[in-house]
Amino acid sequence: MTKLLASLAAFTALTAAASAADLPRRAAPPPVFTPVPVFTWTGAYFGINAGYAFDASDRKTGNVFAVPFPYAAPGTVASFRNRSQDGFSGGGQIGYNYQFTPGSGVVIGFEADAQYLDFGRDRNNAFISGAVAPGLIVNDPRGLSSLDYFGTVRGRLGYAFDRTLVYGTGGFAYGSGSAERSFGGFRGNDSFRTGWAAGGGIEYALPTDSFLNFFRSSAVTLKVEGLYVNLDRGTRNQGVLLVDAASLTPVVTTGVGRRSDEFAVVRAGLNYKFGSY
Repeated sequence: MTKLLASLAAFTALTAAASAADLPRRAAPPPVFTPVPVFTWTGAYFGINAGYAFDASDRKTGNVFAVPFPYAAPGTVASFRNRSQDGFSGGGQIGYNYQFTPGSGVVIGFEADAQYLDFGRDRNNAFISGAVAPGLIVNDPRGLSSLDYFGTVRGRLGYAFDRTLVYGTGGFAYGSGSAERSFGGFRGNDSFRTGWAAGGGIEYALPTDSFLNFFRSSAVTLKVEGLYVNLDRGTRNQGVLLVDAASLTPVVTTGVGRRSDEFAVVRAGLNYKFGSY
């Protein structure tokens, strides 16, 4: 009887083990994938830039003007020295971009910048060969050389290829400055000037962990940009040659030797973008 019970117990254990082996195994949990965020240019930014600015004005034909009598002695002429200007330009910018579709897609935005401009102080000087009438002074129309700074407020429209943005830009421009003049001159030359600017560029976003990311922004971007600036609307007094010393009003005006305030800037910039990845 004892042997029968032991055999029955062993048979039951074997049957249970076989049945357990036939049960389906518990499925392993699926792997967890963390999606990589898609880069977008949407967000605010600020940065700095530096580059080279050069004269893009059209020279007027001729550089000698006969000063009429009685404003000067008979035979008096004015000679103009026209020198192209170029020099350093640098400053900062702020702006905002919006990208319609992350990854690749259309990007719109705006940007405002303020720039230092070093065109020197030696351009468009007028030289008189004879004596001018009493009470008159010679205006020294320096044009671009009187600009110390300029700025723009522009819209931007471009297309992003992931981290590369190609764009065009255009909008309002302004500038002002002062010039040292050997004859005193007509103060209207140094008035606040306004106009427009247009250009384009290419910008690339570095990885977030770039060594340049001092501010822990969502991206650091590098750009190369060309900009044409026209401030001719505020330079209508550059044709003034002789000025009444008491009232500082123009007396003799000539277009000879006059230059409009047009220049181009080629610059590189660094931006810190905040907001979306």
